[in-house]
Amino acid sequence: MTESQREIDIALYGATGFVGKLTAQYLAGHPDITSGRARVALAGRSPDKLAAVRDELGETASSWPLITADAGDPASLSDLAARTRVVVTTVGPYAKYGLPLVAACAEHGADYADLTGEPNFILASMDGFHKQAIDTGARIVHSCGFDSIPSDLTVFSLYRRAQADDAGDLLDTDMVVRSMAGGASGGTLASAVEMMDACSADPELRRALADPYTLSPDRSVEPEFGAEPDVRWRRGATIAPELSGYWTGAFFMAMPNSRVVRRSNALLGHAYGARFTYSEQLSLGKSVAAPLAAAVVSGVQGASMSLGVRFFDKLPRPLVEKVLPKPGTGPSEKTRESGHYTVQTYTTTSHGARYRATMAQQGDPGYKATSVLLGESGLTLALDRDALSELRGVLTPASAMGDALAARLPAAGVRFEVERLH
Repeated sequence: MTESQREIDIALYGATGFVGKLTAQYLAGHPDITSGRARVALAGRSPDKLAAVRDELGETASSWPLITADAGDPASLSDLAARTRVVVTTVGPYAKYGLPLVAACAEHGADYADLTGEPNFILASMDGFHKQAIDTGARIVHSCGFDSIPSDLTVFSLYRRAQADDAGDLLDTDMVVRSMAGGASGGTLASAVEMMDACSADPELRRALADPYTLSPDRSVEPEFGAEPDVRWRRGATIAPELSGYWTGAFFMAMPNSRVVRRSNALLGHAYGARFTYSEQLSLGKSVAAPLAAAVVSGVQGASMSLGVRFFDKLPRPLVEKVLPKPGTGPSEKTRESGHYTVQTYTTTSHGARYRATMAQQGDPGYKATSVLLGESGLTLALDRDALSELRGVLTPASAMGDALAARLPAAGVRFEVERLH
């Protein structure tokens, strides 16, 4: 089906879930939607639940089509992808439910955006559908929420600024989560359980995910910088003079985020530079207890992969499912509104320049903030097509829509800035 024949610009699949509803609410109030620039549909398993969600969205959404689609019914997903320019999905865990939709979008040349923080799922998507998506012209864009847009876009923006200043390649680059508050996501925890389950059953997958370049399209051309550890504690001054006195520990999403960033560099022809390195940290303050906290946080993070998989394998699965929050659940509106995050990414270039990119949002990172990022990603893919990269296949936010998405974020309430420090 040609672009002009597609009747829907954005289909939100999983619209009845917790983050799905938040994303639907965001889209229903967006000027690009209220002005009629984009045609939106809601998709999911239950027509009645979809109708109930639509009824809550007000007049703007009253005419939105409802599409019945189910991960267990490939024909329904094929129909969804054939009718739609961009499919935005919140249905996870993605390793469990996501590949049939990726397959449908790759087959029909439909663009796709999700919220996955599961590198095992991205790896399966790459292995199964990257070439087909290139052939059909589909952009399969993973990790379009708090995982991993702040990581991916701050690095991309540093590259763009250094490029404009003729300041050379990026060298050591570090994202530091300066502040963050929000509730635990049932969907994120379910994804973590699925990933540990898969790793416990497949030692080869566990070894693959330990490779910092596991998502790179060609591992043989990547540099060898050693382990590039995702879990370590550091003095802030070793990252940037502006962090003197601070201590940092491992950020819990460093493993998937860092692999997405490295994939972006590879897909962009290693534009960041041949000696580019990347890591992520969580700021733990300046108190006398900060060094101990940094060591403990990093130690727990390290043990979670090296020992956690084997420990998880011994636990009764019903007990795990009973204790964890359920997918589709989330925090109260008060918690969602009071949440926030600020990340700062520092880099030094081969010409000796130093830069800092800052990205910040008000709203729970895993819920309100993520729904904004996902909604803007869908709108970017649907409406800003002339500003997107020429790349097709299984992509990352930066490699697919870096400039276009970065341009959208300030109007969406996201503080996004890059400054030269030296």
